[in-house]
Amino acid sequence: MRTGRPRSFDRDRALDDAIAVFWEHGYDATSVSMLTKALGIGAPSLYAAFGDKRALFVEALDRYLGTYAAFTRRALAEEAGARDAVRRLLHEAAAAYTRPGLPHGCMLISAATNCSPQSADVAAHLRELRNAGARALEDTLQAAVLAGELPAHTDARALATFYAAVLQGMSAQARDGASRSDLEQIADTALRTWPHSGRS
Repeated sequence: MRTGRPRSFDRDRALDDAIAVFWEHGYDATSVSMLTKALGIGAPSLYAAFGDKRALFVEALDRYLGTYAAFTRRALAEEAGARDAVRRLLHEAAAAYTRPGLPHGCMLISAATNCSPQSADVAAHLRELRNAGARALEDTLQAAVLAGELPAHTDARALATFYAAVLQGMSAQARDGASRSDLEQIADTALRTWPHSGRS
């Protein structure tokens, strides 16, 4: 009985290999043959283990969020102050988006590039994940307004949208070859727009 690999193959390792391909090339540009080559299995084994390409992408994306992109959730959950959380988020993004040996930028952004109409559901799923991240940031900022850390007139949604846009820009810059130092300078510049408490 011919199979590409025994059923005991390392699923997490296979997902990491799939992440690298989707991250580098985007969802639409990634073919099943590219995936089977990266995973070291035949197409029948890939379908048996993961279902179709979309199902593999969704599972790989879940793993990406729980590993390479987990810094976003930790930054918002672990810092006592909102400014410290945003500063950590931006600086850890600078490191994550330029990590040696991995595709640069953010997979949530790069994998959605040039999605065809046939992949509209995938693009929508990625968009919702990005929006969920922006909402989590907005919740952190809104709590800071209520706690008096940010001025009462602060528009938490607008501020969250701004920092989400900064992160997306940092991802694009990383894809274009920006260094970690370059991205940290962007982060520091963005932090200088932080609203200050007191009369204005």
